[in-house]
Amino acid sequence: MEPLEKELINACKIDYQAERNEMTLGIRDALDIIDGKWKILIIGTLSFRGKKRFMELLREVDGIAAKMLSKELQELEINKLIKRTVCDTKPITVEYEITPYGKTLDKAIIEIMKWGVEHRRTIMYQD
Repeated sequence: MEPLEKELINACKIDYQAERNEMTLGIRDALDIIDGKWKILIIGTLSFRGKKRFMELLREVDGIAAKMLSKELQELEINKLIKRTVCDTKPITVEYEITPYGKTLDKAIIEIMKWGVEHRRTIMYQD
């Protein structure tokens, strides 16, 4: 084998490894941000149902505790997926809304929802 051929083959191996590492890191990074039982539900609620106050979110995200909702909202805000606005009302109210960056998850959430519906049908109505 020619030295140039060996060099090209080795370069391809490195590129493949780098691509594989980038893919793995991308999945890991995404899961670090949206991991858990509640975050996708919160993001989906705000993205598809609009701006919500804390208590509205607590009612809409069925089963979540107030303390957990507060923690998840803080993490989503830190990651710029949602925006928290303190309203100048008496008593003070806080509203949460999806950011344009958070809206970039819409397609992924819709695909997860479609898959979940199909999975439920597959499991519930097996032959």
